[in-house]
Amino acid sequence: MEELTTDEKKEEEKKNPIVKVALTVAAIALAVGFISGGLAGLIGGAFSESYFMPWAEETLGWSFDSDVSIEDREQIMQIIEDSATVQVVEKSSPAVVSIVISKELNNINAIGPGNFPFDFFGFQWPFFESGEDDGEPVIQEVGGGTGFVVTSDGLIVTNRHVVSDEGAEYTVVLNDGVKYPAEVMAVDSFLDLAIIKIEAEGDLPTLELGDSDDLKIGQTVIAIGNALSEYQNTVTRGVISGINRRVVAGDNYGRSEVIEEAIQTDAAINPGNSGGPLLNLAGQVVGVNTAMSERGQSVGFAIPINSAKKIVESVREYGRIVRPWIGVRYMILNDSIAKENKISVNYGALVVRGRNPEELAIIPGSPADKAGLLENDIILEVDGERIDEDNPLGRAINQYSPGDKIRLKVLSKGEEKEVTAELEEYNSEN
Repeated sequence: MEELTTDEKKEEEKKNPIVKVALTVAAIALAVGFISGGLAGLIGGAFSESYFMPWAEETLGWSFDSDVSIEDREQIMQIIEDSATVQVVEKSSPAVVSIVISKELNNINAIGPGNFPFDFFGFQWPFFESGEDDGEPVIQEVGGGTGFVVTSDGLIVTNRHVVSDEGAEYTVVLNDGVKYPAEVMAVDSFLDLAIIKIEAEGDLPTLELGDSDDLKIGQTVIAIGNALSEYQNTVTRGVISGINRRVVAGDNYGRSEVIEEAIQTDAAINPGNSGGPLLNLAGQVVGVNTAMSERGQSVGFAIPINSAKKIVESVREYGRIVRPWIGVRYMILNDSIAKENKISVNYGALVVRGRNPEELAIIPGSPADKAGLLENDIILEVDGERIDEDNPLGRAINQYSPGDKIRLKVLSKGEEKEVTAELEEYNSEN
């Protein structure tokens, strides 16, 4: 058999689908390296729909013969996914920051574990009594979290529970180690989100906000965060394990809140990752990492980024969070609740009071009160859109602005009726 020359060997190797893909990936990475989004932006859509082979043949001109084995196809997919991950991390890491929490303290007692099935990703150092108290308080680091820059002038998204201590000081550490004092601009009363601000020199790198409504179960995602408040910009990769989850999360201080419509992911996330971005393969933020499970490995949750977009826009425009408010407490109905309580409909928002006497179903003087809504009414639709577990009342209301008038279809005392409510701006007195 005639021995091949070096050039001929190279040509034969290029015919191998694995080698061909690897070379093409490298070529594309170089070619688009100067274009915003890089390789990740180019191929992100292909992975989001899991139709890579047809997409590659049509878009890149690759030819996959029928005799390409399953093993080769898996290797091809791995090459592309790894390349996309590297591109996303390189592009995104400069815009991910660590947040250091400091307080003036004497003795610090150990902090015990919480009693909630899901813990926030915030991290408090396991302090113990110092053994002596000389009466001289000192500034000490007491915890940490993560955030990401969304405007070049220094607005940063993080979790509310990371910056909820009004007696603490917050320092932002950029990826290059430069530190800046941070001001808490706004905290959201309904979601575990907050906006902080730093006065940095020059324009800061930012992350692009994606569309969390387009997420698919099984889609690859990347988490970046300040793991254990020690390992800055730790990177993990996984998939979307579930969407529209409802979880109750708490911290080590006994505080808790309900996270609606949470994104579940198996991307490994550790304490200290609170407020970090969950990214798709196009390098876009699709969620804000928030809570993890104590009972199961690789069970973490993130707030959908679409819930944060209006908050960012509001703080940029008004310097505060401007949120529409209707003024009701409610429970979303489903089959089991309807059957258990003998309710005639299995969807809608049932207007109910809270457990405590002061937690009224209808807030006096609220838009709901002015519109004539009553306790035990069921809000079936908002402007023609059905209210159910996939579209809860809070999500529907948040699509509007204070001053907007909305039409409500309501089931009241067994009869359907339509009322109009004018939304108002929420404030702490509400």
